Amino acid sequence: MEILAKHWQEAGADAFLVREAVFIHEQQVPAELELDEFDLTATHVLAYQDAQCIGTGRLVDLGDGQTQIGRMAILAQYRGLGIGKQILEKLVDLAISQGAKAIILHSQVSAIPFYEKLGFKAQGGTYDEAGIPHRNMILLLPNLI
Repeated sequence: MEILAKHWQEAGADAFLVREAVFIHEQQVPAELELDEFDLTATHVLAYQDAQCIGTGRLVDLGDGQTQIGRMAILAQYRGLGIGKQILEKLVDLAISQGAKAIILHSQVSAIPFYEKLGFKAQGGTYDEAGIPHRNMILLLPNLI
């Protein structure tokens, strides 16, 4: 298994294949919502198994010491193997290396326990995003020191 950080120009095709399978086909997210303006400037982290991309996530710099993790997706047959944790840890390491003070994310409600294991705290109420219940989460990076 290989975990790599790439910019969209290198990562786009592989990341989109995973996101298309998970978000568009599996979770029925409308295709027009899947790609956005943040993809071009985000750092994308991809997991490869035997040269096939099997997972992805991205880190967006929001400015003022804030970053946002998003578009975390693992192909169904590779879930439960710790790949998501490896991608998330790489994204957190990247945020720290960029001097971020906090990481926010919009978690699907079903994924909250996954993020909590890595120190993220849920904030606020539940809301709908692309037809799926979500909740905001935050990780304050100075707490890691």
